[in-house]
Amino acid sequence: MKLTIITPDKPIFEGEVTSVTVPGTAGSFEVLENHAPIVSTLEDGKVIIRTGKSEEIINIIGGVVEVIRNKVTVLAEGITTS
Repeated sequence: MKLTIITPDKPIFEGEVTSVTVPGTAGSFEVLENHAPIVSTLEDGKVIIRTGKSEEIINIIGGVVEVIRNKVTVLAEGITTS
């Protein structure tokens, strides 16, 4: 599954992942391979990126996520360093 995280300033992440957890406005949710298509707004919070071997956390400031055909795109308003 391919994940892309973009802010208005620059691309933040692009690569193959096994799963990603995003901070949806109705609560956090996890996206796995072959997830149903979805578009959701995001709140400030953690995007947890999992590959087969590691886990990375990126703190975002709001945005939108789109999932379609094993491609996950997060359009974040910004990122924080905390």
